[in-house]
Formats: sequence, C-alpha cells, structure tokens
Amino acid sequence: TMQRILVTGGCGYIGSHTLVSLLSSTSTTYSVVVIDNLANSSCESLHRVADICSLSNFTLNADGTAGQDSNGRLSFRKVDCCNEPALRAVFDEFKSQGGFSAAIHFAGLKAVGESKLIPLKYYEVNIGATWTLLNLMEEYDCRHIVFSSSATVYGVAKDEKAKLKESDEVGVTITNCYGRTKYMIEQILTDFHVSQSLENKKEWSIAILRYFNPAGAHESGKMGEDPDGVPNNLMPFVAQVAVGRRPHVTIFGNDYDTPDGTGIRDYLHVMDLADGHVAALRHLDGGKGNTKLNVFNLGTGTGYSVIDMIEAMGKAVGKPIPNVIGPRRPGDVTIYMADPTRAKEEMGWEATRNLDDMCNDLWRWQTLNPNGYLKE
Repeated sequence: TMQRILVTGGCGYIGSHTLVSLLSSTSTTYSVVVIDNLANSSCESLHRVADICSLSNFTLNADGTAGQDSNGRLSFRKVDCCNEPALRAVFDEFKSQGGFSAAIHFAGLKAVGESKLIPLKYYEVNIGATWTLLNLMEEYDCRHIVFSSSATVYGVAKDEKAKLKESDEVGVTITNCYGRTKYMIEQILTDFHVSQSLENKKEWSIAILRYFNPAGAHESGKMGEDPDGVPNNLMPFVAQVAVGRRPHVTIFGNDYDTPDGTGIRDYLHVMDLADGHVAALRHLDGGKGNTKLNVFNLGTGTGYSVIDMIEAMGKAVGKPIPNVIGPRRPGDVTIYMADPTRAKEEMGWEATRNLDDMCNDLWRWQTLNPNGYLKE
C-alpha cells in the first residue's frame, strides 16, 4: 500500500533531500505532496528529485503554483503554511484520495542572525505555520507528525564538553530567537500530545528531531544546499570560496579551549539526516513510537573543528582553502556534539557517511552547479 506524506518546506535543503529518501524507500512505498512558499528555496530542486528518483514527466503549471509527475508520486503546491484557507485547500484536494498518512514539517525561517533582527517575523511564521498545520491535521484525521527541530534548543550546556542527550535541559540558555521558536514549538507539540491522551480523544504520534550540523549534498551532485546570498553555514561558504565566488573563509575565533583553538561541531551528511526522517516515520507508524511523543538527536557523535572542516574540504577540492582568523562571534559555544544513542537504539538509525563523503559530495554539487539551482 502507498502512504501519502505531506512535506512542508519540501523544496529546501533538508526537505528536498528527504524527498529522495522517501521516494526511493523500498520497505514502504511513499507518495509525497510538497508544500512550500518558495521564500527561501527553488522549485528546481523538485525537478532534480524527480530526475534522481526516475519519476516520469514531473511538470509545473504555467505560473509555477502546482506540479506533479505522471504517476502522482510527487506533487507540489505553492502554499504558505501560515495561510489557513490555502493549506486547507490542499487537505481538501487530497481527502478524496485517502488523505495523508503523516506530515513532515520543515517549513520555517532558519537564519540565526536574521532572527535577532526580525524576531516578530520568526515567531509569527514558525509558530503560526505549526499551529495552522496541527489544527488542519487534527480536523482531517492525520495524526502522525515529524518535526524539524534543532540542537539550538539545548542552548549553552553546563558542561560544554559533554555530548548532548535528549534528556538534557532545553530552553533555558538558548542564545537566539530562531532557537527559541523551535523550543516553543516543541512545548506546543508536548502540550498538544498530552491533551490528546485525555478525554478519549484520538492519540497523536509525534517525533521531534533535533538536528546538529547538516552538510554535504546528494551523491549525484544534482542536488545540494543553495543558500540565498551569503551563506549562514560554514560548509556552503567554504565551497563558494573553493569555487572562487568568495575570496576567503573567516574563522570566528581561534582561542577556544579545543586542540586547534577553533569551535567543534557535530556535522552529519544531509542524506543521513534525510534517512533519519524516514526512520522516524516508520517508528511512528508500525514501530514502538506509535501514540508517543518521541525526541531524537540526529548527529554522529563525532566532533570536527572549523579547521578540520576547511582542511577536509581542501582535500576534496585538491587545493588549500584560503582562510583568515577573525574575532569570536557572540553566542558561539566551544563544542556542540550529539549523543545519538537513542536514535540508534529506538529507531535503528545511525549515520553511515563520513566527513570525506560530506566534502566530496558537496564539492561535486558545487562544481556541477556553481550558481546553485539558477539556470545560467
């Protein structure tokens, strides 16, 4: 049997790679309905997904507001999740075809720095989209959701060198507004889940996935991260320096208490992260996570410094990446690493791709698509 999954923000970096994992899943056959307002992404990613997954004739309509392939495995609707009537129309449209088995909710604003400048927009969009989505899911009998949260919910750990566990305190020391919206949504999901187990309501199955630092691209080089303007994340920035779009990488601080003085993060390959969402759907569906609120870290448990990442990328590229040392950025912590044990024990998921894979795949994407998804 085919399961239809609603994927919000499915044209973005992590969403689009997750579509590939869903559409190429062998244990369960999925069809996918993607909704995205394209505020920070491009429909071109869907054409690449269709190509990689061998879907026939994925076509958009003339004004780019809807599209699908000839077998209905991948559908697109240009909808803003905060727009209740527009989102309702999508639930209505697919109701006659059996509705949705589950939703994966990626849609939201995600730039840490920007969130400090326009906090009201971040609260409105990230919380509003989730609220609208949950109300409609309940109304249309779709009660499984996988939510994109973030490791930023942990804030600044008391012991910076310890790996972060799902049971650790969250919310108290978050350093930015983006992270607070993720934390608030986790609280909303928790309160909602508890309410559904009272008064004989129908129970919900929820997975909250706390991502660490996604990097890399699909191994084909046809898909990858395509940031608008100056990248907010280290690896796409390094790749743009390597390809000549930017002169050098600035390392923000080299006086941290680490072996080389630069900050350490837990990077994981975006396709491992994508596979983690499929594992979460299975865990909610027939697995032990059914009717529960489940929280998982998605990371590798291995930390790499900024210099490690720049050197690994240099190895993939075949030449050193120019870099300069700058001052520390406010809010940056020394070490941020996941303890990913729970995801392995409960969902059977663990990262299988390594640092060289991340860098080689990122470089393939950057080389084949120097301007991202722009057709130039």
